[in-house]
Amino acid sequence: MRLVRGDIRHLPFAAPFALVMAPYGMLQSLLRERDLAATLKAVYAALEPGGTFGMELVADLPAWEEYRQRVSLKGWRRGKSGAHVTLVETVRQDREKGLTIFDQEFTERIDGQRRVHRFALTFRTLSVPQIARRLEKAGFEVEALLGDYQGGPWDRRADVWMVIARKPGVAGA
Repeated sequence: MRLVRGDIRHLPFAAPFALVMAPYGMLQSLLRERDLAATLKAVYAALEPGGTFGMELVADLPAWEEYRQRVSLKGWRRGKSGAHVTLVETVRQDREKGLTIFDQEFTERIDGQRRVHRFALTFRTLSVPQIARRLEKAGFEVEALLGDYQGGPWDRRADVWMVIARKPGVAGA
């Protein structure tokens, strides 16, 4: 296996692949429409004819309850340092822009010293039908919309939103 770092909008591969995957909301982290379109074009080019593109979306982001400063993780980290860690989250919606923002504050306490790391994770609130339309526009054929990891059917209330698409054609043709 070889690890390659690159820009998802411009995949650095010459040889086509049989499978490309985009797990846990990767496509929803593309906040601009042109970035999503460029990514779908790059994935299409990276797939062999008949190749599969599988993606998972963060389920029903617009329905996430907004909350402020909820402790999501608290405890002792194993290992030599014995650090005490705390993760505090705030979730907010920007409905006008179609965004869900997860503000994170990660605190480490080691030997009486406190280090705080702050970051935000922002996702576009794209639904499964919206993603399916964008895939079709990019030339993919949507094969399945799934609501769990065992292949169960998708609906809006499913805990998992997965889309399986295929590049038309037959491998090796």
